[in-house]
Amino acid sequence: MSSTSCLFTVILLITATTGIIAATSVTSTQTMDAKIRDDSDLSEFYHLLEASHVANTTLTYRHVTVFAPTNRAFQKYNKTKKNLVLYHMSNLPKTLENLGDSISSDLEGNPPLWVTRRPGTDGEDIYINNAKVIINRSNFQSKVTVDGDIKTQVLHIINEVLEPVRPNSAEMPIYNPNAFEFLNQSENFDLGVHRVRTFRQRIVKEKKEEVFKADGRYTFLIPVEEGFKPTPRPEKVDRVVIDGHVIPNHVLFTTPTPDKIPYETLAFSDNVKVTVSFRKENDKVYVQSDTMVDNSGHSTGVVMAEIVKANIPVKNGVVHLIQRPLMVVDTTVKDFLEEKEDGPVYKFYETIRDFGEEIMGTISHLRDVTLFAPSNAALEEPGVQQILQDKKRVKEILNLHYVRERLPLDKIKNKTVIQKSSGKSHGVSTAADRKKLYFNVVQEPSGNQIVTVEGGGVNATVVTANIAATNGLIHIIDRVLGVPYTTVLDKLKTDPMLNSTYFLGQRRSFNDQLNDTTKRFTYFAPRNYAWSRAEVHYPSTTKKLFMPDFSYHTKQILERHLVVADEAYTMAKLKEMAHNDTIILPAARDSLKLRIREHPESVDVKKRDENAILPETFDYQIEWGGKWISVFRPDVECTNGIIHVIDEVFLKDSDVRVTGTASITSLAPHLIMILVAKWLL
Repeated sequence: MSSTSCLFTVILLITATTGIIAATSVTSTQTMDAKIRDDSDLSEFYHLLEASHVANTTLTYRHVTVFAPTNRAFQKYNKTKKNLVLYHMSNLPKTLENLGDSISSDLEGNPPLWVTRRPGTDGEDIYINNAKVIINRSNFQSKVTVDGDIKTQVLHIINEVLEPVRPNSAEMPIYNPNAFEFLNQSENFDLGVHRVRTFRQRIVKEKKEEVFKADGRYTFLIPVEEGFKPTPRPEKVDRVVIDGHVIPNHVLFTTPTPDKIPYETLAFSDNVKVTVSFRKENDKVYVQSDTMVDNSGHSTGVVMAEIVKANIPVKNGVVHLIQRPLMVVDTTVKDFLEEKEDGPVYKFYETIRDFGEEIMGTISHLRDVTLFAPSNAALEEPGVQQILQDKKRVKEILNLHYVRERLPLDKIKNKTVIQKSSGKSHGVSTAADRKKLYFNVVQEPSGNQIVTVEGGGVNATVVTANIAATNGLIHIIDRVLGVPYTTVLDKLKTDPMLNSTYFLGQRRSFNDQLNDTTKRFTYFAPRNYAWSRAEVHYPSTTKKLFMPDFSYHTKQILERHLVVADEAYTMAKLKEMAHNDTIILPAARDSLKLRIREHPESVDVKKRDENAILPETFDYQIEWGGKWISVFRPDVECTNGIIHVIDEVFLKDSDVRVTGTASITSLAPHLIMILVAKWLL
């Protein structure tokens, strides 16, 4: 390779790592003014330029960087445009490669424009405050000569209008306040209906002003006045709580900030550890504090608040006005549901209010409760909306969403780990009759752990955990439990506990039928543990079942576990049909003869030790082939049937017979290879 080719390759690699290949800086003979004027998508911004004498002078005589919003950005911006244009300009000419953490604007007081870089789908995404840079249209450069000096001018295109902090009147000259000046003069800034007087008073009383005056890069979360009700709440905002509202070393605007990434607050030390993360849902953005360790009298757990006015830039970072103080736990589970009519789980609250008022009463009187609350999006699923027409069914579903004990996420994870290592796993009883919740922890490639909860056959992910209340916890989940949305096949495919049964069912296309929504299946599906037990009791038979040569036998054995009928049978229905006697079901292979019995819970929920693993008790057992088999998870509902997860395989040692012919057939390829090798010799 020539030296020229090597140099070209190096340049390409360097450019690719910056993520801005399409924004290569090229100096044009076209002037900045002409470039903006001739771009029809920048006509709104050009009108502002024309109307500003200062901006025109800058474009004629000075170095400049211009951040020009598109016309679409102005269409979404419904506020006054006065004094906006200079906030979109800087007298420092900077290409995207040379932008630092911030750049001074030309607005009076020179407030900074904050720069954020994030990994994107096509390289690197760059944001100015909350506005995304349209990279392939940016980095335009031109030169102007003034009295013999060459001035560089750079243009970048952005997708939002940049909004500075602006006083309500011309008599207020503060154009670049720090966070404390913003708080101290908040009545003179345009904050709409919001006021922040109480939080400012708490800062002054606790002598924390310097935190908000400090130079640097900060994110400040400021609770508004309405969030300090009921009356005792303001007194709970002490020095530690105030520190929990400040994130140092990060200027976090809402759009570029990733969801669920915890950022350490000033309240993060040996004695207390508080992080804050952001979460977006529909058009709303929430912040949540997570108090993980606290030796100073504050409750551990998560407190969530909606950002009611976002992205207010200040001299030392950004301010977000939030609905209520973080870290302060002074409401019940019922209060959390009722606190905000359009909150993250308000549709679930409406469902309880309309169909299960007595459930709300029960929850409010419990001393220890954990509520698994579906998100608003989960309640909007078409299948869920259909179920909501059945009032009796809705009450059963609502009862499936809470348990009468505190289950913080760490406790769920610890139990799951212990139970997996012991080969035993047990559900947690819910308020629904004979219904349990089952948990699993999934490790993502990134190292993050996802906790899932299954109830009534529906597997949901915990999207926000450990929201703290005085009488328990709330976990927000992404699906409504008890409302099936997958076929029997999809459930087998996605449930890690049924991997072996799914794998064997792929042989001879046995699984294909399980996606048929015109039929109703009752599948007694052995879990992985059941196949492990079979390997102990029937080692030769089980080994053969997992060999491709014996797929015919495998299919026959799985057919023994599958019932196809006009309806799917719950365990309660099967017990009712059996009347303590044998029941004969039309299995896909011959007839399935079973007996059913209940094995009642022997542990009083109120007497459970907080960290105890429940003893091995089950609600149902079935008798097949003279032995009683525990039903590990009954009534896993699917859209075309029901799965009963069982602890043993319907298996006999005589199920797989290896004849001489079969043995020769399985060895045929090896024998042919030996004969060919001898012939070649």
